[in-house]
Amino acid sequence: MAVILNIETSGKTCSVALTAEGMILRHYENFEGRNHATLLSDYIKLCFDHLQNHEIKLDAVAVSLGPGSYTGLRIGLSEAKGLAYSLDIPLIGLSTLEIMAVGAMFREDADPEALLAPMIDARRMEVYTAVYDFGLNAIVNPTPLILEPDSYERFLAEGRVVFFGDGSDKARDLFGSNPNARFISDVVPLATDMTALADRAFSRRDFIDIAYSVPEYLKDFQAIKPKKLF
Repeated sequence: MAVILNIETSGKTCSVALTAEGMILRHYENFEGRNHATLLSDYIKLCFDHLQNHEIKLDAVAVSLGPGSYTGLRIGLSEAKGLAYSLDIPLIGLSTLEIMAVGAMFREDADPEALLAPMIDARRMEVYTAVYDFGLNAIVNPTPLILEPDSYERFLAEGRVVFFGDGSDKARDLFGSNPNARFISDVVPLATDMTALADRAFSRRDFIDIAYSVPEYLKDFQAIKPKKLF
């Protein structure tokens, strides 16, 4: 498998992970706030020091594309583009929501029969969300959503749904009493959870354009209330 530098800066956490053959060689994380501009370059340098000391060649750079913080996503993608361009290696772009789903999947108490609903806080009752099964097949693709009491009614009627991310407290207030709704409070997007997704993308040669790729802000919904999506 490839040696990949993974960068995740979509939210409050700044994290970097150096991986090879599905294993994490080095990882660095900071949960104290949006210090990405200060921390990211230092974390990347530490990973490159490891590569140099062990005479390892980097094969690709992977970066979280969002949705998430405007500033954080710009910082992460700009750094990833610069590295990929200067080293002449591929750039991999990953969905932040899918990264979060991986983090929920590998918990000890994970339920493989449940659907996974990551949520990133937007504003008021708005979230960025998606729905995945345990094969990471998208039942609902990443989308903006204004939460209402019946937003997940169909899925909750059919089985268990696990909600997580910093937007999930809004969902808890609306349908937390449903016995099929489960809430996890400590799932955040991390570079270490990008490993399997980045390896899969590399093996499929699923790369993004270094010059023209942009973050997936999903912000076009703010002006109007969308129709019910599911």
